[in-house]
Amino acid sequence: MRIVLRRSERNEARVLARWRPLLNAAIVGEAPLSLPPLHPAERLPFLRLWAHLQGSLRGEASDALNEVARRLGIDAHARVLLERGTRTARLLAALVLGHMRDKDAWPALLRMAGQADNTVALTALWALVRIDPRAAADYMVPLFIQREDWALSLAAGILQQAIAPATVALARILPDLEPARLPRALRIAEALHVTLPAGVLRTALLSEAMPVVIAGLRSVRTPETIAEVRALLAHADWQVRVQAARALGRVGGRADADRLLALLADREWWVRYRAAQALLELPALSRAELESLRASLTDRFAADMLSQAMAESGMT
Repeated sequence: MRIVLRRSERNEARVLARWRPLLNAAIVGEAPLSLPPLHPAERLPFLRLWAHLQGSLRGEASDALNEVARRLGIDAHARVLLERGTRTARLLAALVLGHMRDKDAWPALLRMAGQADNTVALTALWALVRIDPRAAADYMVPLFIQREDWALSLAAGILQQAIAPATVALARILPDLEPARLPRALRIAEALHVTLPAGVLRTALLSEAMPVVIAGLRSVRTPETIAEVRALLAHADWQVRVQAARALGRVGGRADADRLLALLADREWWVRYRAAQALLELPALSRAELESLRASLTDRFAADMLSQAMAESGMT
């Protein structure tokens, strides 16, 4: 075993010594006109080196590495690995083909994306979105909504490369989505910081299902649904009132100051705290006006909460 390991390490070192200078030259726009042949024993170490370098590149430098890979036939070799390689080799091949935006790899990557192995599936999805963001978003948005075992951060991280088509896909899917799936879909929209159509949000805010209402409030980014947000300030559930206060801070105006002041007397600490923060976020209120509002409060707990929020924001 040690002999095999040492032999592998020596081969890796030879590949690095031979190919790193050539790849670095390509990165700075000085790729040689002719390239040496890539021997079969060099392929995997080369792929690892190439993928490592490509991971930190953008623009022309990335394109230059892709061109070197194509000249060496790396795309064809990676497609073979995708179908027949070990798990490690298939993961590496998916990364390489994603960076190369290789459309011929699409069918095999789709099959990988359907595997039970989460690492394999998510790597394939990353490659798909690199190859064709629009088609990938149409495939992935419903999948990410369904796969509640996948962290939202993972879904958002992959879809960040396809924000526009993902927004279109969400707007198309949400109106007909079963209620049990709505909170997850709305949380994906929130994680991507996308602005959903007002009609879609309005339906969520008027829902009788509290998780849907809360997820809808977290996605409010424009004032088109401000009437629904204001109405939810009086919701029976304190978690809804918390999110309504936060949403009003994002999209409200001077006329909403009194509504938020009233919430400073709420029986729940978190509602009072978020209402105080929301008051500070209202764009129409100056510091002097906030000081005046604080002085006008007769409820000691309300005044203390506004003072705390102002202190945390550096206003006192």
